[in-house]
Amino acid sequence: MLVMASVFAFAQQSLWGGQKIISPEIHPDNTVTFRFFAPKAVQVQVTGDFLPPRQVESQYGKIDVSGVADLKEGENGIWEYTTPNPLASELYNYTFIVDGLKNIIDLNNVYVSRDVASLFNIFLVKGGRGDLYSVNKVPHGSITKCWYSSPSLGYDRRMTIYTPAGYENSGKRYPVLYLLHGMGGDEEAWITLGRTIQIMDNLIAEGKAKPMIVVMPNGNVDQEAAPGESSWGLYKPQTDKLPRTMEGSMEASFPDIVKYVESNYRVIKKKSSRAIAGLSMGGYHSLHISKQYPDMFDYVGLFSAAIIANDKADSPIYQDFEGKLARQFEHAPKLYWMAIGKTDFLYKSNQEYRKLLDRHQYKYVYRESEGGHIWRNWRLYLSEFVPQLFE
Repeated sequence: MLVMASVFAFAQQSLWGGQKIISPEIHPDNTVTFRFFAPKAVQVQVTGDFLPPRQVESQYGKIDVSGVADLKEGENGIWEYTTPNPLASELYNYTFIVDGLKNIIDLNNVYVSRDVASLFNIFLVKGGRGDLYSVNKVPHGSITKCWYSSPSLGYDRRMTIYTPAGYENSGKRYPVLYLLHGMGGDEEAWITLGRTIQIMDNLIAEGKAKPMIVVMPNGNVDQEAAPGESSWGLYKPQTDKLPRTMEGSMEASFPDIVKYVESNYRVIKKKSSRAIAGLSMGGYHSLHISKQYPDMFDYVGLFSAAIIANDKADSPIYQDFEGKLARQFEHAPKLYWMAIGKTDFLYKSNQEYRKLLDRHQYKYVYRESEGGHIWRNWRLYLSEFVPQLFE
């Protein structure tokens, strides 16, 4: 009886153990109030991408980081902050700082995302761009997290694949977008942080994008899968470079991914029906994969991409850079699309790369946005790139 009582008590805590506080509260005018219960705290702050960014020095030079705002202590130990102005429609993230202790999750908001080794809360302001990132009443595609054999690497690996609404019963063949994540990310990054499922469902339903399959592999070749999803067990994710990062192994093994997709999904096996795009490290991979295999992709998207391999990367993949680029543009891709934020730490290297493309008169489309190396930009770029595919 004592054991049963303990189990029931635990169940009660799980069901009714939360604080009776609303946070964040999105008001009708799109101002937002954050609340945090900390009766013994001296200072409580909130930080997130809804606040004006500030620049700090890093190993990459100056980078944008989230701003910070002070909460004011009210009655019963509840601290509170309301944005002074309405927030634009968007998906935002935030955490709290309590007496200097950072990355404190809002216990009253169960919506949490992971970016590499960091957790943060999210909230969504609708009425504009945020609607594209929302689950709306439209036909929904499906997500599969599947394992494939990579003979080039010598073990099985996992990737995430989106199939559009109706794929299962249509009998049709579809074009494919290979969508790659940044450093420290994994095969879950684009569906959680990037809202790829919602973006694709909504664009296709609105007739703004063609139905397509989206393949999101893990770009860290020494990982079988995302942290906690492989034989490595429940280890702490690394924020530093993993072994074999951006040294050619991902590019060399990429045909294993294409072969699996084209053997197991109903796809159109033509250059004109393949696209590749990625953010940061994924943009770097997209650049080098597309020039290494010039007959594979007719659509290339570089989102805040790293460009040139470092001096220690001696893989044949990176040799004869301009010669391979020339062969790629002999039969130019139908779309070579580049985008970056004005304060992105990779802005200068992208500027230099565009000068190289201009010098050789290689056609490309360039998109410049506000902000830096942030998911808000990459979601935007994806939503603008996808409607231009497979025309």
